Amino acid sequence: MKNNIKVLLVDEDSGRSAVVERALLDNGYDVVGRITTEEDIPQVLAKIDTDVVIYSMESPDEDILESIQSISLHIPKPVVMFADKSDSETLQRAVKAGVSACIVDGLSESRIKPIMDVAIARFREFQALKEELSRTKTDLADRKVIDKAKGIIMQQRDCTEDEAYKALRKLAMDRNEKLVNVARNVIEVATLFG
Repeated sequence: MKNNIKVLLVDEDSGRSAVVERALLDNGYDVVGRITTEEDIPQVLAKIDTDVVIYSMESPDEDILESIQSISLHIPKPVVMFADKSDSETLQRAVKAGVSACIVDGLSESRIKPIMDVAIARFREFQALKEELSRTKTDLADRKVIDKAKGIIMQQRDCTEDEAYKALRKLAMDRNEKLVNVARNVIEVATLFG
């Protein structure tokens, strides 16, 4: 029943940590480390190959939320949080920090697999959305550069926008370069000769 998902378990309480680890092992997860919140978790993650980080605790505090946010920003991984107790404001802050799944009021072994599956799926979906947003921003920035270069060509050659685009595209094809790189070169030359 091994599923090859490597888990880093973060917990202050060694007894609770042992129970969570046993539940993970029984469900086929590979627990690659058990550490406390006192350790620099992003630094540990840089050294240990892990797929999911699980925080098990009584209640999340500010340091834990900062640690989760650091993981989300620097070493994105699905983060699951098991808390014995928490309030709705803290849960909202945990999700905002990067928690993929947050379970309050205990852990039952039968819930481990569905919770992990949801956390991993949610994390992957979020990462795909972030990548799509990044691509869209890049495409928009590239479009602005190309439009500026077309404007320069239109002004220099007294031609239409379509003619300027065709000239830019032909130059890119002749040089075997990306259109946006040629557009940047056109802008640089125009700036240089003002």
